[in-house]
Amino acid sequence: MTVKEKIALFPHSPGVYRYYDAEGKVIYVGKAKDLHKRVAQYFVPPERLNTKTRILVSKIADAQFSVVDSEADALLLENNLIKQYKPKYNILLKDSKTYPWICVTGDDFPKVFITRRMEKGKGNRYFGPYSSVMHARNLLDFFGEMYPLRTCNLKITSEAILRHKFRPCLNFHIGRCKAPCIGNISKQEYGANIDEIVHILSGRGGEVIRHYRQQMADAAARLDFEQAQQLKEKMQSLEKHYAKSIITSAADTDADVFSLVFDMNEAYGNFLRIRSGAIVQSLNLAFRSQIEEERATMLSTFIGEIEDKFGELSSEVIVPFLPDVEIDGVEFRIPQRGDKLALLELSAKNAKEFHFNSIKQREHTDPDAWRMSVMEDLRKALGMKELPRHMECFDNSNIQGTNPVASCVVFRDAQPSKKDYRRFKIKTVVGANDYASMKEVVNRRYSRMLAEAPEDLPQLIVIDGGKGQLEFAHQALAELGILDRLMVVGLAKRLEEVIRVGDPYPLFIDRNSQALKVLQQIRDEAHRFGITFHRNLRSKAAIQSALREIKGVGEKTEQRLLLHYGSVSKIASAPLEELSALVGADLAVRIHDYLNT
Repeated sequence: MTVKEKIALFPHSPGVYRYYDAEGKVIYVGKAKDLHKRVAQYFVPPERLNTKTRILVSKIADAQFSVVDSEADALLLENNLIKQYKPKYNILLKDSKTYPWICVTGDDFPKVFITRRMEKGKGNRYFGPYSSVMHARNLLDFFGEMYPLRTCNLKITSEAILRHKFRPCLNFHIGRCKAPCIGNISKQEYGANIDEIVHILSGRGGEVIRHYRQQMADAAARLDFEQAQQLKEKMQSLEKHYAKSIITSAADTDADVFSLVFDMNEAYGNFLRIRSGAIVQSLNLAFRSQIEEERATMLSTFIGEIEDKFGELSSEVIVPFLPDVEIDGVEFRIPQRGDKLALLELSAKNAKEFHFNSIKQREHTDPDAWRMSVMEDLRKALGMKELPRHMECFDNSNIQGTNPVASCVVFRDAQPSKKDYRRFKIKTVVGANDYASMKEVVNRRYSRMLAEAPEDLPQLIVIDGGKGQLEFAHQALAELGILDRLMVVGLAKRLEEVIRVGDPYPLFIDRNSQALKVLQQIRDEAHRFGITFHRNLRSKAAIQSALREIKGVGEKTEQRLLLHYGSVSKIASAPLEELSALVGADLAVRIHDYLNT
């Protein structure tokens, strides 16, 4: 039975499908509300699929499915299978970092500590994960100040206490532990402290504060002022701790917040868990896909990963757009205003910072790999066959047709190669004609390169301008017969759109991607280089006109004066006697009078 015949028998039910290659290896796992309809979308005429999906389909030798009860179950099963098989074409977590958790053990007198390993079946409770180990340690320090917890590894039981098996350690003598090992604190009192810690770790610190406030009032009513003072100090410590946390303006909000920043086939996500208006958990994750997945699918993958790590989601989940999955009891909300929008914007800010830091870290730790990654992203974005290791960009510069010039800047391996920069004075074009000027410069640049170093042609040429400049540059390259050896595109500044000859629709590259950033960088560098050249020419022309308009001043006299005084303003303020010694009395008077009237 062929794959097409097999998928024709897939049921109209929610579930998970798996694609296998010829060697029986899982290459893709996907979820679906309707397995039959979803899988059929892959087996359509190839022209209706994007390039990467066509590659995936060409590798499929077999297909299997698993039916589940709901989309939510499909999401969780998909997440588990991806982790198990690590399929080549799936969205994969890029960050393999193990995040810290806070563990509360299941002993009679529980310990509270940081761990990166979760051991199930021992009655332990885990809270987290925490994206910052510093945050987790600060919490433990806070608990140590508030509650005298044990830190030892003793197996404390009622029998061991009755037999006086243990002796108190130094922590007891310095007041950091109540010594449950010798029965100095009851199991009930110790357990009450643990319950409060669990409440705080679960994001219900507000309940603990209200409980302290009520207990303090009761103690004061009983005239037990010492107990009331102790409760007041605990309440103030907890309030101070929460004052350092991020608190939203919506004090009663309980929600989960997701945001994503996209960069080509990568996504950088941030998750916030809000309890009673406080951000009690925050986590950043990065994803990469080998095929062009929909953004809604990326978001669903992110949600599935968080649900796997953190357990059940809140009843309200704030998202920038809807995922392609529905979960019973969960309402996905896209806020338009107010406190919920502020939470989404905060999460998006964290995702953008995570994206930026990931790129900078990659650039810093392995700059060569980072540059190769940028060039590969650019190659994919433009649909190039070769990696654009050699790029050149052209820009025209003139003001009302005066001193028309052009610049050519060169990037090699995504870095400026300033020794290869070139400037051009426009020779054959009269007036402000950017189109003809661009054709002249491109023709001059590459006709000379073909004559002197034909092997050094760039893989990519960028034209700073719109369709007109690009069309004339294209004509010049066509006349030179080298269009099949390189790619030429235009970059329009208004919308940062990439223009290609013969394509009526501009190409919009993701604004957050490094591919667009390197195009912007080379375009801006060409503009800066050209403007500097143009400004220098205008300044030189201004100096020449100021002196050359004086009767009797020629090129040699002008050079003699400028070499001696350095500027026109100093010539204007020079004494007549000095000028006379240089150029003669009559000419000195004419120069002095002209420059000072």
